[in-house]
Amino acid sequence: MRPRRFGDARGWFMETYSEASALAMGIDVRFVQDNQSFSAAEGTVRGLHFQRPPHAQAKLVRCVRGSIMDYAVDLRRGSQTYGQYVSAKLTAEGGEQLFVPVGFAHGFVTLEANVEIAYKVSDIYAPECDGGILWNDPTIGIEWPLPTLGAILSDKDKALPTLAVFDSPFDYDGKSLVPLVAPGPGDF
Repeated sequence: MRPRRFGDARGWFMETYSEASALAMGIDVRFVQDNQSFSAAEGTVRGLHFQRPPHAQAKLVRCVRGSIMDYAVDLRRGSQTYGQYVSAKLTAEGGEQLFVPVGFAHGFVTLEANVEIAYKVSDIYAPECDGGILWNDPTIGIEWPLPTLGAILSDKDKALPTLAVFDSPFDYDGKSLVPLVAPGPGDF
């Protein structure tokens, strides 16, 4: 998704979220919290994260400084696309956004230094529901665009389980994994 920007000589204005526009796109989610993260180095990987029920979260992610490659991995039991992912390059300059539904793990890698991400979530942070899948799980097969020095990860992210040993708490909701396409003018 790319919210439309209205610009003039002073700069630009952008509506980053509209409930009516989201509903028109089939996104029926109530957001309850906004989060922001900063990553100092290029090649910082955060993810692949999710929250289990009863505090599972949908996310609407955007990059407010710099650029990232963003990923959402399907973790819904019974889904034909279980373990598959979609990705999108999100840039502050372009204003792109990625919606990550409940039942998907989320992760990103910074494509430059000094990157800030802002995202809305549909439920509170609940540490007891925190979970994740190993970022470089070969079963998923994400080809992360990493700098020569490799990935920068937290100790927590290095120790996450693989998909093979993961017991998913998410059920398939009948909605297909939608590949990301280039948005047109006036898209949300």
